[in-house]
Amino acid sequence: MKNNLKTAVMSILSLLFGACTHHGNIESVDAESFAKAIRTEHVQLLDVRTEREYNDGRIEYAVNVDVMQPDFLDRALPLLDKTKKVYVYCRSGKRSMNAARQLTAKGFKVVNLAGGIMEWQSKNP
Repeated sequence: MKNNLKTAVMSILSLLFGACTHHGNIESVDAESFAKAIRTEHVQLLDVRTEREYNDGRIEYAVNVDVMQPDFLDRALPLLDKTKKVYVYCRSGKRSMNAARQLTAKGFKVVNLAGGIMEWQSKNP
């Protein structure tokens, strides 16, 4: 019963807030909104998956820095401009949210692809 109520509440919240949610300086958007933004704006696009995952397929123009590596910030920060939003993605959205938190702690504004490249590929075959 509790799980059904939780699912219903989450569904209602999703409908109310649409395709975008905010967590401080992190904005999570669906694949359609992400695609529109990176098509219409000059963006910093960061793929935070492993090099192998990146080589298996990526969003065009994405730069790869693996968030699971201990030197993630040391490698990512020199590539990024704090005056522009950073668009991040991973496989499913979990690692990119981790990267987004680290980047916002350093003063960046971040747009996270909710659902990751799996969502992207299902919407942009």
